[in-house]
Amino acid sequence: MNWKKLVIAIVAGDRREQEIARLAAATGADVRAYGFPWPDGDIPGVSPTADAKSALAGADIALFPIPGIASDGALFAPQCPARIIPDRDMLAGMRKPAHIILGWADKNLKTHGAALGITFHEYEHDVDLMLLRGPAIVEGLLKVMIENTDITIHKSRVCIVGQGTIGSLVTRYLVALGAYTHVAARNKVQRAAAYAAGAECHTLEELEALAPRLDAIVSTVPAPVVSREVVAKLPRHALLVDLAAPPGGIDRAAAAEFGLKFVWARGMGTRAPITVGQSQWSGIRQRIESIMGEGK
Repeated sequence: MNWKKLVIAIVAGDRREQEIARLAAATGADVRAYGFPWPDGDIPGVSPTADAKSALAGADIALFPIPGIASDGALFAPQCPARIIPDRDMLAGMRKPAHIILGWADKNLKTHGAALGITFHEYEHDVDLMLLRGPAIVEGLLKVMIENTDITIHKSRVCIVGQGTIGSLVTRYLVALGAYTHVAARNKVQRAAAYAAGAECHTLEELEALAPRLDAIVSTVPAPVVSREVVAKLPRHALLVDLAAPPGGIDRAAAAEFGLKFVWARGMGTRAPITVGQSQWSGIRQRIESIMGEGK
């Protein structure tokens, strides 16, 4: 494929997008950017724009962040002064047939895309990419736990809720660090795998009874599984960390009500933005090559 004929817009994100933009520009594509932290000295071959609509104008491909879309439709852009909410007017300037590659699209974004003939390519749940950025997420979680507790991870009682790709990695690392590691999950095969890794396993229904014995809960499930009833039974020193995309897995209002420390640790991949940006680009590049190979 001829990358030099391709216009790529990179909209929103964090420092990972700096590396993605650099690698995209290295292909020879025309790369435009808005909504992620801009480095000193610029990014060779990448043109910053005044707003998201300008970045998207004439683009064949748009890259949106992996972290999930907020309830108001805003893209993940923690350091952008303005919330970036893609609407029909913002997307209408893309060159048709256009494609958007992102973690996942919500209902409103998909509705706009359908009206404009834009195709979405979601990769939030691609196991290979999750594993490649998994170590950075785990390191980011450990940093959060160390900074927000007065006890060591070693010998602490931690429950990981959910045993998908990231949950299982967290379990393995916490067991290795000597935590008394508990796992709560619906899937009995996942619970069995966690048991084999050295964790004590529970169903989600058993989480409330377990709560009084815990020093921390780490949720990896993007659905309300850590309820007010569970939060109410936690010790007052307990830490709640949510690694999940919106809407998250922990009742945040209950955490505030009972005075518990809560951290919504979205975007933990930014712990190592160069490493994670490179892994994300590897998947993005494959998708672009597949799209262009199909004649768009």
